[in-house]
Amino acid sequence: MRTIEDFNFKGKRALIRVDFNVPLDEHYRVTDTTRIDAALPTIRKILGDGGSVILMSHLGRPKEGPADKFSLWHVIPYLSKVLGRGILFAGDCIGEEAKKLAGGLQPGEVLLLENLRFYKQEEKGDRDFAATLASLGDVYVNDAFGTAHRAHASTSIIAGFFPENKMFGYLMAGELKNINRVLVDIQRPFTAVLGGAKVSGKIEVINNLLGKVDNLIIGGGMTFTFIKAMGGHIGRSLVEDDLLDVALKAMDEAKARGVSIALPEDIVAADAFDNDARQQVCDATTIPEEWLGLDIGPATRKTFAEVISRSSTILWNGPMGVFEMPAFEKGTRAVAEAIVAATGKGAFSLVGGGDSVAAINKYHLGDRFSYVSTGGGAMLEYIEGKELPGVKAITG
Repeated sequence: MRTIEDFNFKGKRALIRVDFNVPLDEHYRVTDTTRIDAALPTIRKILGDGGSVILMSHLGRPKEGPADKFSLWHVIPYLSKVLGRGILFAGDCIGEEAKKLAGGLQPGEVLLLENLRFYKQEEKGDRDFAATLASLGDVYVNDAFGTAHRAHASTSIIAGFFPENKMFGYLMAGELKNINRVLVDIQRPFTAVLGGAKVSGKIEVINNLLGKVDNLIIGGGMTFTFIKAMGGHIGRSLVEDDLLDVALKAMDEAKARGVSIALPEDIVAADAFDNDARQQVCDATTIPEEWLGLDIGPATRKTFAEVISRSSTILWNGPMGVFEMPAFEKGTRAVAEAIVAATGKGAFSLVGGGDSVAAINKYHLGDRFSYVSTGGGAMLEYIEGKELPGVKAITG
């Protein structure tokens, strides 16, 4: 794996694919700087070597071309502040302004290109678009794990124009190293905690993990597909009826492999999808007809925490309930705190996925996990065993 650690950037213009797809408020101010902060070590290494930096990223999902609300111009105030220098900005990622600014870059300078997705060619993986981007720099660095599962022009095609000068940034290298700790270099017992709304989004992850984990904890909305498949009554809870057989097959596979599956024993149910709804704790298999499960119950929280406490490796993706509502956040918080406690005793913990990361940030626990992945979709596809285009483009 070639990384920027092995390269001297003195006098070089480094073209870096970063993931600055950050949330903005109504005044276009960055509300979560995690992804920008994650790219800083790579940027600082290159500048410290005496190189210059050209940053390229996407922001949001613009459908009709350029739009102010999707402009990367909005990240400049924060980026300038944390880097302690002015940031040059090209209002077009492949136009004459970009070419002129890139060509005149001096060591120590930083140029940010406008949103790549203002061009349809980016997501289509257009070779000519990639070639124009490539002409701006001397070296290509991919440090955007969050888009590594996409075969876009700036993540996979562009690397072909730098056969000798393409490499991973610190973030990408760190992501791959840490994810491999739950795929290859596993310390046992290994527990995976999977939550979220739907089985359909996690079934390939489950199937691949069954050959690796000792324990599989299942929570969140996906719970109810498993419970119904086993004959339980789930009221109006979320369910994927077309995946009942798939859920049963996964449980049979787990049993055959000696994997312990922990499903909720009790559920916090509500009579409406509302923070102020009436609620009750009931057996997970006998939820009243007009009620729906929105969180795991107290007995389940205790059981899950006990399994986690006995683990040496822990992977977490997906909340245990509708944690955005204070009334139904206890399960997600309990799991987060249990993983933090196990980490404090020496376990390796990896958390990834937008909702899971949002949860640990909500509870101010992010710095107490061993590693927090910046790429939910990319992390899941890597765990599924899929080859990521952005990774293959560098490693060959």
